[in-house]
Order: sequence, then C-alpha cells, then structure tokens
Amino acid sequence: MQSVIFLAFQHDCSRMEKSASRCQSKEEKKGKMKKTILKDWKARLNYFLQNSSNSTSAKANKKGQQKTCFRPSPEEAQLWSEAFDELLVNKYGLAAFRAFLKSEFCEENIDFWLACEDYKKIKSPQKLTAKAKKIYSDFIEKEAPKEINIDFQTKNSIAQSIEEATHTCFSAAQKRVYSLMENNSYPRFLESEFYQELCRKSPISRDSQET
Repeated sequence: MQSVIFLAFQHDCSRMEKSASRCQSKEEKKGKMKKTILKDWKARLNYFLQNSSNSTSAKANKKGQQKTCFRPSPEEAQLWSEAFDELLVNKYGLAAFRAFLKSEFCEENIDFWLACEDYKKIKSPQKLTAKAKKIYSDFIEKEAPKEINIDFQTKNSIAQSIEEATHTCFSAAQKRVYSLMENNSYPRFLESEFYQELCRKSPISRDSQET
C-alpha cells in the first residue's frame, strides 16, 4: 500500500515538475519575444529619425550650414507627454510613435489618420474622389491591406459617401481612430523604454554642456 502511495506521489511530483518546466519555457519565450520586438522597434525608430536627419542635413549642407543632430532633445521629447497633439505635430515624435505602433502591429491607425489629414487638404473634386477611393480600399473595406477597426455602420456610411466625396467622408472614422490611439497606444508609448531614454540626457550632451 505504501509503495502505491509513494508511486502516486512520485507521479504527481513529476507532473508538477513538467508543468513548471513548461511554464518556465513559455515565460522564457515571452521574454525573448519581448526583447526581439523592443530591439526591432529601436532599430525602426532610429531608421525613421536618421531619415529625418538626412533630409534636414541635406538642406543644411546646400545652405552651407552645419549638420543638425537627428536625436530630439530631452526637453523636446518631454513635451510629447503633455498632450497627444504635441506628439503628432512634432516630426520626431510622429516618427517615434509610428515606430512604436509598428512594433505593436497597429501602425495602420496612424497611417489612416495621416491619410485623412492629407485628404482634407485636397481642393480638386476629382482628386478628392480618387483619394477617397484609395483610402477606402487601403483602410476601410473588408480585408483591406491596412484595415482599421471601426464599426459596420461607419464603414457602410463611408462606402456610400465616397462616390460623391466630401472633406468629411472619413471624419467619424478618423475621430474613432484618434481616440483609440490617444487612450490606448499613446499612454503605452509614454511608458515605453525608448521614450524614457529619449527624455534622459545622454552622457555626450551632458559633457558638451559642461564644456
């Protein structure tokens, strides 16, 4: 009888060890995945910021001016936390935020919002209709390559309005996406490691200030 109990106890222990091992393995995988995503995000962010720097530097070189640093100052980065709009109107902030959304696989939200901003600036009725159909096929219709998450009623309303497009065709959808980013993605961005690094003064900038 004791041997049976002992065997049962051994079996339970073995099962618990396997379960713990599986949990540990899952946690390790999650940790590795998180590090990979963060590394990828940092690379993308640096790419966007570097590109912004290259265009600025090219203009500066033509005018015979000194190259500008592509990294935003800590003070500039800290302003992004004051309001979502402060982030969106800053070219570095926008690049950083888009890179963050890309790491979360939801960059379609900022891409749609930007497309709507460009759309509202169009003056030609013909170009307005063409752009409306392009936005619809890219972001709104079912299984669109960058389909955004909006309700059926809004989608249906857009589908009906793009044939005679106006500047307000996408207003409801844009407000929905803006609210989604402001209340969900934006707070996570502000808590992210890279944003916190941007807000800290680098050793190089501190040394230059001291000299």
